[in-house]
Amino acid sequence: MHRIARKTIHSVCTMKIHYNSPVILTYTFVCVGITTLYQITKSDSFMSWFVVYPIMDFGSPISYFRLVSHALGHQTWAHLIGNFSLLLLLGPPLEEKVGSQTLLVMMTATALVTGIINILFFDVALMGASGVLFMLIVLISFVNYNKSKGIPLTFLLVVLFYVGKEVLQSFNVDNISQAAHIIGGFTGAIFGFSNGLLKAKEPQKTLDTENTE
Repeated sequence: MHRIARKTIHSVCTMKIHYNSPVILTYTFVCVGITTLYQITKSDSFMSWFVVYPIMDFGSPISYFRLVSHALGHQTWAHLIGNFSLLLLLGPPLEEKVGSQTLLVMMTATALVTGIINILFFDVALMGASGVLFMLIVLISFVNYNKSKGIPLTFLLVVLFYVGKEVLQSFNVDNISQAAHIIGGFTGAIFGFSNGLLKAKEPQKTLDTENTE
C-alpha cells in the first residue's frame, strides 16, 4: 500500500504542467497582471485604460482601445476571482472544441459589441470580464447542437436561469452591469446558432504554444 502511494506521489510530482488553453490562460494572466498593478499603484489613470465610458471621444485613439480593453479591467480581487473562477472552468473545453483563434475572435467581438452598446444606450462606465463570461456560459450549452435536432433544451434552461436572472436584477440599483451580462449571453447565442460552429466534429487544433516565441 505504501509502495503504491509512493509511486503515485512520484508520478504526480514528475508530471509536467501543460499550457492547455492558450487563449483562456493568457487572458487570465493578463487580467491578473492588470489588477495587480492597479492594487499596487492605485493609479486611476492607469485603470482608465481598461474602462469604457458612456461618452466616447472620437478624436482619442485610446477611446477605440477601450471598446475592447474594458474586458481586461477589474477594480478588485473579488471582482476578478468572481469572473475567472467560472471562466477558467468553461473556457478550456470550449477552446478545445472551437479552436483558439475562433474563441479569441468570439471573445473580442463580445467585448467590442458590449462596449459599443454601452456607449450608445447606457450612462455608466463599464469594466470586467463578465460579458465574455456570459457569452461562454450560453455558448457551452450548444456543445451538442445539431440543427436537425432543434434548439437544445440546455440552451433554453441557461437562458432562463442565467440571462433571465440578469433581466430581473437589471431593475435593481447596484454597481453591477446586468446589461453586459445580457449582451454577452446574446452574443453567445448568436455564435452558438451561426454556421454550426459547435456541431459534433473533430476538435480544431489549439495554438501550439511550443512553436511560438
